[in-house]
Amino acid sequence: MADIIKIDNTNIISILHGGALDIGKPFSRQIYLIDVHIAGTSYIDNLDELEPGLTQGKKLNFFREPENPYDSLAIAIRDDKGNKLGYVPRAKNEILARLMDAGKLLFGTIFTKEYVGNWLKITLQIYLDD
Repeated sequence: MADIIKIDNTNIISILHGGALDIGKPFSRQIYLIDVHIAGTSYIDNLDELEPGLTQGKKLNFFREPENPYDSLAIAIRDDKGNKLGYVPRAKNEILARLMDAGKLLFGTIFTKEYVGNWLKITLQIYLDD
């Protein structure tokens, strides 16, 4: 009984993103889609505190924001603790947003991280978990 998980609106996404349930899917695989940088990192207030934990290979979760006033195809990028790091760039989010809207699970892994002036440039490799 200790492994029973109560599911509600606050934790269902973390469960689907590999949090509490480890249910293997037959013939599942991770399909590489594209490299992107995280847009909007300059607007994240606590990025300096989060930066040491953003290591190469770290998995980041994607969340659609269809009600975003600036971009109806917005995809927010969050770490495993739920901290928002930024967005998939608008120029590359349309197909990814459509895949997510169709129920596909996408995620990213950190490929590179470097400071360019005051900007923390984080490059991700985006995968489809199929």
